[in-house]
Amino acid sequence: MKVELKRLLTLETPVKVNDGAGGFAINWTVEGTLWAEVVPGAGSETAGVEVSLSKVPYRITVRGAEVGSARRPRPEQRLKDGTRVFTILAVTERDSDGRFLTCFAREEEPK
Repeated sequence: MKVELKRLLTLETPVKVNDGAGGFAINWTVEGTLWAEVVPGAGSETAGVEVSLSKVPYRITVRGAEVGSARRPRPEQRLKDGTRVFTILAVTERDSDGRFLTCFAREEEPK
């Protein structure tokens, strides 16, 4: 299957920062940019309190990188495409040569 890395996404890592009140806040640090292919999966809908909530999983393919490399996405990091934010849930090699990685992600609701 041909991979078309046409979207430039920003890779971000969460950083806990003291909030001055005994707790912490999450700030996001930019790690760099990655060319990617973003493919939506099958959606689902769940009944919530007074609303229905939709969930669409995504498969985001990027170039391969060795484990431990700053260019290799990890779960809990996120990828941004403008105002769209994709939380990474898991990462695996897409092919046996490790030329590409698949990030299983979910899109966050805008705040």
